[in-house]
Amino acid sequence: MKSALRRPAGARSRDRSVQPAAGGGARLRGFAALCLALASLLVLSACSLPFLPTPTAKPSTSTVDPSIAASAPKGLEKYYSQSVKWSSCEDGFQCAEVKVPLDYGNPDSAEITLSAIKLPSTGTKKGSILVNPGGPGGSGVDFVKDAGNTHFTEKLRANFDVVGFDPRGVKRSAPVTCMSDAERDAAREKVFRKETDQGLAAALAFNKSLAEKCVEKTGPVLEHIDTVSAAKDLDVLRAVVNDAKLNYLGYSYGTFLGSAYASLFPENVGHLVLDGAVDPSISNEELTAGQARAFEKALRTYVDDCLRQKECPLSGSVDNGIQEIRDLINAVDQNPQTAKDGRLVTGTEFVNGLFLPLYDNQSWPALTQALDSAFSGDVSQMMRIADLGADREANGTYSSNSAFAFQAINCLDYPMVTDTAGMRAEETRLKQESPTFGAFFAYGGVTCKDWPYKNTRTPAPVDYTGSAPIVVIGTTGDPATPLEWAQSLRKQLENASLVTWEGEGHTAYGRSNSCVSTAVDDYFVDGKLPQDGLQC
Repeated sequence: MKSALRRPAGARSRDRSVQPAAGGGARLRGFAALCLALASLLVLSACSLPFLPTPTAKPSTSTVDPSIAASAPKGLEKYYSQSVKWSSCEDGFQCAEVKVPLDYGNPDSAEITLSAIKLPSTGTKKGSILVNPGGPGGSGVDFVKDAGNTHFTEKLRANFDVVGFDPRGVKRSAPVTCMSDAERDAAREKVFRKETDQGLAAALAFNKSLAEKCVEKTGPVLEHIDTVSAAKDLDVLRAVVNDAKLNYLGYSYGTFLGSAYASLFPENVGHLVLDGAVDPSISNEELTAGQARAFEKALRTYVDDCLRQKECPLSGSVDNGIQEIRDLINAVDQNPQTAKDGRLVTGTEFVNGLFLPLYDNQSWPALTQALDSAFSGDVSQMMRIADLGADREANGTYSSNSAFAFQAINCLDYPMVTDTAGMRAEETRLKQESPTFGAFFAYGGVTCKDWPYKNTRTPAPVDYTGSAPIVVIGTTGDPATPLEWAQSLRKQLENASLVTWEGEGHTAYGRSNSCVSTAVDDYFVDGKLPQDGLQC
C-alpha cells in the first residue's frame, strides 16, 4: 500500500534556515517533534508508543520551596522565587507563563515571558522532566501537547510530570518575527546561484534585508536568544517546577542546550539524557561537513533498501540509483518545476523534501512514492514533504517561527566563515564530501554575514564538573547528528555513559527499541546508570 501524505493537527518539524536558497549550512532538528511531521507521511507510524490516558489536570499555583529558591544566582532571586499559575489547557494539560530576564547581564532592565506546558504524572510524582525537542527553534509546548501522551513510556509517565517549554525566541516565548506567510512563500521560490559573484551578491542582499526586518519586527530580544541565555532560563524553569535538581531530556539541538546547562550549573544536574548529541567543541563549518557526510551515507542506505522493494523507481546498483537521484535534483535545480498548487519547486525545496524522510526509516516508503511521482514529472508530493519540514499548512499559513529562530540563534551561537573566498573553499570541500547534497549545505555564512548582532560564544569542549552522571545517546545511522558527535560529547563530559542504538534515522528514545527505552526509564526513575558503551 502506498503512503498517504496527511498531517495531524499541530504536527511539526524544523531545520530550516529562513530562506534555504539564500544560504545553506547545518541543519538540526529533534526527532521528538519531527516524528509528528513524519507520522503524516504514513498511514501507520512507528514513531509513537501506545496511547496513554491523560490524567485530569487541575489548576494550581506553584510556590517555590524556599530551599530551592535559595539556589538563585545573585540578582535573580525574584525569578527563582516567583509563583507560577498552572491553568487547565489543551484537554488534560496545564499551561503557565514564566518570567525571565531579557538580558542576564542586566537582569533588572526588562523581562520576557516563556510559555510552558505540563502533562501531569499518572502515578506518584517523583518530580518533573523538562524536555526540548530540538531545533534550534523547536517548540517544546507543541511537542508535549501533540506527542506527550504517546512518546513517553508508561513507566516514565507514572513517575514524572513531563514539562515542555518554548525557549526564548521560539513561537510563544518572545518569538523572532521577520516575514508574513506570503513573504515566506515567495522567499522559498527564490533561486540564488551563489557559485557566481552576481548570485552570491543577491543572496547577501536578501539576507541583509531579512535581518533588518527581523530587527524591526522582533525588537530587543533578538540580541539575547543565544543558547547560554536559554540554559539560564532552564535553571529558572527547574526552580519554578520545584525541583532541587534538573531532570531533562534533550534531543538534537536540545543536547547542545543540555550540555551548556551542565557547564553552567553542574551542581544542579539531576538526570540528563542527551539524545542525538551535538558536539559543542566543533565549528559551524565542521558541523556542516559532518552532516553533509551523514546525509550522504543515509541516502546510500535508503537507496540500497529501495532497490530491494518492488515499487522502487530506481534501477541498477546503489551507485546507479544515487546517480539517478542526483540527475533528478540537478534537473529541478536548473529548471524549477511547478507543483499542482501552482507554486514553484526549486532545487533547494526538492532537496528539503528529500531530507525529511531520511530522519526516520519508517518514512522511506513516502520518499519512494514522492520520487516515483517526481521521475514521472510531478514534484507536488516532494513539495508537500518540504512543506512539512517548513511548518507550512495546506491553507498557506505557517504554524511556527522555527525558521527565523533557527537563523537568529545560530548567528549568536557560532562564528561563521563569511568571506567570499572562505565560503567558496567550503563549497568545494562539501561537494567532495557529499556529491549529492554538498552544494545545498554550502554558503551557510551568507545568513549571518550581515546579522546585526555578533556571535556570543566560540566552540569549546563542554566543561562539566558535577557529580551526577549524564546519559548520552547516539544512533549509528543518524543523518543529522552523527554517532561520532555523541562519542565525543561523552568523552568531554567524562562523568557520563554512552548508549548506542544500531539503527537508522535521527535520535533514539521514543522510536527505537526496548533496550533504549529501558535504559532511559531506569535511569530517570530508579537512578540506574546504563552501562557505558551499551549497544542496543
